[in-house]
Amino acid sequence: MIDFQFLLDYYNNLPSLIKLVWGLVGLLIIVIIDFLLYLKYLRSHLRDEEILSKKLFADYETNLINFLYAGNNEIKVSNEQQKIIDKMVFCVEDKFKRGIFISVLSKLKNEISGEMAIDINNLFLKTGLINYSLKKLNSRKWDEIASGIKELTQFEITNVYDDVSKLENHEKQEVRNEVQLYYVNLFQFKGLEFLNNLKSPISEWNQIQLLEILQKFDDQEITDISPWLKSENDSVVLFALKLAKIYNQFQSIDILLDLVSHKTKEIRVKSIEVLSYFQVKEAKSIIKSNFSERSIEEQISFFKMLFDVADSDDENFILENTNHHNFELKLIAFTLLKKLNSKKLQSIIQASQNIENEKIFNYLEVN
Repeated sequence: MIDFQFLLDYYNNLPSLIKLVWGLVGLLIIVIIDFLLYLKYLRSHLRDEEILSKKLFADYETNLINFLYAGNNEIKVSNEQQKIIDKMVFCVEDKFKRGIFISVLSKLKNEISGEMAIDINNLFLKTGLINYSLKKLNSRKWDEIASGIKELTQFEITNVYDDVSKLENHEKQEVRNEVQLYYVNLFQFKGLEFLNNLKSPISEWNQIQLLEILQKFDDQEITDISPWLKSENDSVVLFALKLAKIYNQFQSIDILLDLVSHKTKEIRVKSIEVLSYFQVKEAKSIIKSNFSERSIEEQISFFKMLFDVADSDDENFILENTNHHNFELKLIAFTLLKKLNSKKLQSIIQASQNIENEKIFNYLEVN
């Protein structure tokens, strides 16, 4: 049997430093035991929560499917549908259950279309979920705000435009992205009016998303993009250049010609690419006038443009650049020369003693 008095006397006779060490060891043991007990509780809680989530998800999904098929063409909401609505109104008051219910709604919305999709949107309104989404817009947490806008977008709530528009210049890019997706998903090309006064940049990823959404609406008439091509916001100009190319905005050619002298290099390069796509020969004289002063990216883009618009008047200019220091541009120049004057190219090949040029000549012989 353990003699606790002996142990206590032994401990009291220990040096202070040893006592401190044993005290810390004891404290550490208590902390570890508490931590293990908490982990056990947390694991059990998460397991119970997961089981409950799956049960509620299945229950809500069944109720929603019943709601969709319980409609009566003679009345807007049947008695059976109203019972389901009343049940869901009670459920969404709980934050945990509300999150699961929105997940089920989102899943069904992605799987159906037509009148049933409209019924899902109406259910979002009738159960009061819209109020919780609008409340998120006033949250101090940016992810809550973004989540609220995303819900309003998914369930096509168009009458809260003013509430959402207040956030279009939010400090967080994620929030701005969701605002822009809201505009374009629900208002198509008209939704692009936010570009008129946009101060913050549009991310490259969001530009891609916006373009993908717009291309789903083939019957929409694109608005005048001229103001966006003249914007002081470089990202707006770059986005407008994409629109000009995709939607064949030939009426913007004069502005595009001005943009090849824009202060931003990326805009100059993209403008040359769009003009090349439109095969605008007028761009040649503008770019040639200060070709040597332009960046290598612009020079290469221009030479690629010449594949479509070069003629005999450009031969001397192309010939001059067969000695360019950039290998890619030099290759394009020789390729263009082959296209315009193959005899001239052959004479250069015979007279050349440049090893680097020989690699290009070997390539051109087989291509």
